[in-house]
Amino acid sequence: MSNASRVAGIFLSAMGLLVCASQAQGAADVDRHTVLGISETRFTINGRPTFLLGISFYAGLGASKEFIRSDLDDLQHHAFNWIRVWATWGAFGKDVSAVDGKGEAREPYLENLKWLVAECDRRGMIVDVTLTRGKAGESGHLPDMTAHRRAVEVIAKALKEHRNWYLDLANEHDVGDARHVSTEEIKTLRERVREIDPKRLVTASFGGHDLSETELRNALLVARLDFVSPHRPRDRGSPGQTQRRTDECLATMKKIGRLAPVHYQEPLRRGYTNWEPTAEDFLTDLRGAVAGGAAGWCFHNGTQRGMPDERPRRSFDLSEKRLFDQLDTEEQKVVEGAAKAAGMGR
Repeated sequence: MSNASRVAGIFLSAMGLLVCASQAQGAADVDRHTVLGISETRFTINGRPTFLLGISFYAGLGASKEFIRSDLDDLQHHAFNWIRVWATWGAFGKDVSAVDGKGEAREPYLENLKWLVAECDRRGMIVDVTLTRGKAGESGHLPDMTAHRRAVEVIAKALKEHRNWYLDLANEHDVGDARHVSTEEIKTLRERVREIDPKRLVTASFGGHDLSETELRNALLVARLDFVSPHRPRDRGSPGQTQRRTDECLATMKKIGRLAPVHYQEPLRRGYTNWEPTAEDFLTDLRGAVAGGAAGWCFHNGTQRGMPDERPRRSFDLSEKRLFDQLDTEEQKVVEGAAKAAGMGR
């Protein structure tokens, strides 16, 4: 073999090693990502069946990185593994939406959303990104289908590289006011997400009630949502009903021929009505969700209605204080007891 041939052979071998190393690095980069998936009626994280134990973090795009990191540290310490953030949120004169009223990108909040999803990806946490329909001119709302479709496109493309988030196309889309988004519109929006990002998990939440067979058929067979997110009633008797209602929901899915996770992303909360749920009410609701076969549950929180400036505002305003510094004594008890109630080993 000539010297030239030997040099060529060494060069090709070196190139081969570089290609292999590049491929290995690419695989390692994928492995470092947090991947949310579904296995029948359960969620998976990186392929392992995992109950999603989360918390409302609605105004997160208006919080400082310092506040966010500190709250995420506390959440992970207590075994919480997901947060619910709105991409269309405006309250108390502060519009922190990642998209504007036309559905176009709105900075710096879209960049804040990208950073937050990446930070949670790094930590192994899941992010619920929620959109909502509303009246024209109101901050934090999408006024029509044209704006809604554009917002879906902007969000889906901006976050495509991350696999640790899902999209709630329309919060409480069945409510008969400005939030209403029809099943056909939900189907169209779902199809648009699939065109942009075929693997993205998508839902569209229901407001204030348990789901009928017709609603489940529309969600799972017509709109082809990946899972259902019913917002259950918020009365004194509700926590004690959650196990049975979840059982019934899953049984109806079996009847119609499509199983999917039941995800409780917005149950009862304090400061909403004259009834103030105690820590035990929250934990009873959570235990019922787990026992009934739900795939996830959220510790919902928001403003204190009837108080000056509706304070504490909790997740509804994170610009001045972080979430954990706004939770009251009963809510702190929920944080302390949630992982044990969910059977997550703490």
